[in-house]
Amino acid sequence: MWEGIGVVSFLLINFWYTRLAANKAAILAFTQNRFGDMCLSLGFFAMIFLFGTLDFDTIFSIAPYMNSSSITIISLLLLVGAMAKSSQIFLHNWLPGSMEGPTPVSSLIHAATLVTAGLYLLLRSSPILEYSSTALFIITIIGSLTSFFAASTGLLQNDIKRIIAMSTISQLGYMVMAIGLSQYNVALFHLMNHAFFKALLFLSAGSIIHSMSDNQDLRRYGGLINFLPFTYTAILIGSLSLMALPWLTGFYSKDLILELAFAQYEFKGYLAWILGTITAMFTAFYSFRLISFTFLGYPNSSRKNYNNVHEADIYVIIPLVFLSLFSIFFGYFASDLYIGLGSDLMGASLFQHPNNITLVEAEFSLPILIKLLPAILTILGALSAIILYHNYSLFLFELTENKFGRSLYVFLNGKYLLDVIYNRYLIRSGLNLGYILSKILDRGVFEFCGPFGISLLLSSISNKLSKLDNSLITTYVTDIIISLFVLLFISYLISF
Repeated sequence: MWEGIGVVSFLLINFWYTRLAANKAAILAFTQNRFGDMCLSLGFFAMIFLFGTLDFDTIFSIAPYMNSSSITIISLLLLVGAMAKSSQIFLHNWLPGSMEGPTPVSSLIHAATLVTAGLYLLLRSSPILEYSSTALFIITIIGSLTSFFAASTGLLQNDIKRIIAMSTISQLGYMVMAIGLSQYNVALFHLMNHAFFKALLFLSAGSIIHSMSDNQDLRRYGGLINFLPFTYTAILIGSLSLMALPWLTGFYSKDLILELAFAQYEFKGYLAWILGTITAMFTAFYSFRLISFTFLGYPNSSRKNYNNVHEADIYVIIPLVFLSLFSIFFGYFASDLYIGLGSDLMGASLFQHPNNITLVEAEFSLPILIKLLPAILTILGALSAIILYHNYSLFLFELTENKFGRSLYVFLNGKYLLDVIYNRYLIRSGLNLGYILSKILDRGVFEFCGPFGISLLLSSISNKLSKLDNSLITTYVTDIIISLFVLLFISYLISF
């Protein structure tokens, strides 16, 4: 199934196979997932070498008695496999590109289901991860950096689907952060909550794109609140739940992750809490920036497009209604099931070492300001987006008139320029190395020492032997005499 997911992703991203951008995005997704799959395979080989089996029951039962360094190596290899599949930082590039596929695919495959496979791998590997503090530390750092990186990148994106894709990466970072904090049930709870409001956001975005003649640029929207009131309501509910506004679905898991990070009372917990709290403010800012550009701003598209704007048909509205209800109520009704004290929903599938239990500490011992700070910053981020893009839009435009403003815009809009670094220093170097190896080794040494060289040698020998046949009787006699002497010499050697 793991390999099948990668193939399905490749085929769906490349659905419109005549588009060059879709071809490139599909190849990028496949190659990055191939790298993760290679590391995952190495992790399995390491398990066979250390445990002598791939049976998880056996591995989990004897993991506490094995060498901690070996457990750390296996855990890190599993982490890299999960990073590629769940689009964590440095292996995240394929997910924004996967938006080249159809929007329902982006919603159901590349936001709610497929990208959670890596997280599920880490969740089921909890009996291994719990015995490697180094691996848990690295997992926490990776998740924290991913959530902050993706949220800061989403601040200045202009493609509506890519903004939601960056928010997907950011929320996946929260889940990985929770896994690094040994809060596996909380990570699973946020995974479930995220599936509802992210599917709602993507399907709502698909409704907008379809009604605006397949245009995905926010700067070509505006004033759609009067044309698409239901879609506006749906995307507002999804955005508020994504922002983890109190008493919506996202609040019950996202804020708890931040509280659990602070309750660690150590470096990795404080770093996760700081980056996660800043990420919460960024999430609110780009969510309401999207709403402002799309629904509340001035119309920026052609009259023809606005004449054709219409709500989606009933087959789209029904799923949006159900997803909206789940985005509001699911977190409240399922919180005790997933994260309640004494809850045993997953049984022995998730293992948490007794030394890593901090749920009681986060629930009852944290200052009230620490609990409220993410919600306060979220509200400030949303208000600042509305105020800036409605009352001070000229000020924002003037920010890009100086060198620093332009550089900052290019840096964030270009996703920290990681794509440029990969293309210039990794991809180009790999292509140059492949060209050199092809010219010198494949078509050089190997070919000369292989079939081409052998055929050339045999051809040369046959040409020289053919020159002995000159149709002269004296040459034939000489050859016969030489052959006779050779046979006599060989017979003489054999006789001794």
